[in-house]
Amino acid sequence: MSKIKGINTICTHVGELEDKQFKGAVSPLYMSTSYAFEDVETKRYPRYFNTPNQVSLAKKMAALEHGEASLIFGSGMAAVSTSLMAFLKADDHVVFQDSLYGGTSNLATEEFDKFGIEYTFAKDAKAESLKAEIKANTKVIYIETPSNPLLRITDMQAVAQLTKEHGLVSMIDNTFASPVNQNPIDFGIDIVIHSATKYMGGHSDILAGTVISTEENIERIFQMAKNFGGSLSDYTVWLLERSIKTMGIRVKAQNENAMKLAEFLNAHTQVSKVYYPGLKDHPDHELAKKQMKAFGGMLSFELDERINASEFMKALELIKPSMSLAGVESTILLPSQTSHGLLSEEDRAKQGIKDNLLRFSVGIEEVEDLMEDIEQAIEKSK
Repeated sequence: MSKIKGINTICTHVGELEDKQFKGAVSPLYMSTSYAFEDVETKRYPRYFNTPNQVSLAKKMAALEHGEASLIFGSGMAAVSTSLMAFLKADDHVVFQDSLYGGTSNLATEEFDKFGIEYTFAKDAKAESLKAEIKANTKVIYIETPSNPLLRITDMQAVAQLTKEHGLVSMIDNTFASPVNQNPIDFGIDIVIHSATKYMGGHSDILAGTVISTEENIERIFQMAKNFGGSLSDYTVWLLERSIKTMGIRVKAQNENAMKLAEFLNAHTQVSKVYYPGLKDHPDHELAKKQMKAFGGMLSFELDERINASEFMKALELIKPSMSLAGVESTILLPSQTSHGLLSEEDRAKQGIKDNLLRFSVGIEEVEDLMEDIEQAIEKSK
């Protein structure tokens, strides 16, 4: 097959397994957890990430992110933790940007001291701020863009250049953007991580993670991964491959809806602030235009202080108050009570996460219906 470039074609065809027996249109599912070890080229074992379905999906993931190789994990945090631990040991140091997924922040603050790993959260996500925190024992710089939940944009090219100048490894959580909207490897980032639970799964029914990089980096991560045991069951791998087939068209619809809703909320008299990189008044709008193909399906907003955010969510009829994100259905939550609930009130305030901040994961519904739902909920919660 010639090199495929189109995102929807990659989603549909790259890495698919051929049903040689019955010529079915979809990849067969190999459920076995036990494979032959004699007279075979590869000794297959689920915990070694090399069952037929695991290997085929990894090829699709690598193609989507323009990388050489990939691993599929049982969760996004399994991908994050294994990738970091593969490149860090006692007395090493990692620099994180300030605004990260709460689980990643918790990994550092709750676990790294046990392993003697040093860490620093930069004052913001700018390359010069990250550079200021580099020490003699720094090994990794870890970023996330767009950030959760304020949708700030980090200059990937500047970070990649910084890490190369200092002989460091750059890692990025690319979950919010998805491979449809952004490909960090094209900007020089070394390792790309996703919670595949989100846009890749896309239907709020799969828990998974993935990491994409060079063959050399993936081999290093694999050596850690096989001991940590974070592989994904083949049935879920198969479901994830099925889900990715529609990722391109799903995310495109979510992008379009999110842009319209961001403009709607930005003009609303009962909304005090909207965070969405597609808006011209977003502080990182120009940077987002340079490195994103579209601005994504995630946005956050603050209601007028006279409106109780919890009462607003309870009044919603179509948009679901829900913990996760990126499904085909629209969901909403309070980061102060969920994704960033384990952070102290002081730490949330430093990041600009107010108690009335709502994170809105835009689905594929008709945008007019979503607007009407927001309107009626505001009226009921005044």
